[in-house]
Amino acid sequence: MLDKLSREERLQLMRFVCSFAWADLQVREQEREFVRKMILRLDLDADEAKEVRGWLEVPPAADEVDPMRIPRAHRQLFLETAREMISSDGEVGEEERETLSLLEQLTR
Repeated sequence: MLDKLSREERLQLMRFVCSFAWADLQVREQEREFVRKMILRLDLDADEAKEVRGWLEVPPAADEVDPMRIPRAHRQLFLETAREMISSDGEVGEEERETLSLLEQLTR
């Protein structure tokens, strides 16, 4: 399914992934590793990868992670990837659960 995403959809997915890394206000090494693997899985070019790594230093702006802008056909993929991100460090905090729950509600 990842190979069906356009360039902008891949970056949009990574904005969401990185915003979930920030959900508990702390980006852990395991979350950084998850992002590195996603960069490879999505076959992002050097400029795109640099942009994504920047979102681990400063989270994407709230208006860049509007759930209503997720294409309907990709909503399940975004949700599954967000779930993978929040569990990547072995801990799912309350903030992460709440953020995921909100994303689920908004993408129904």
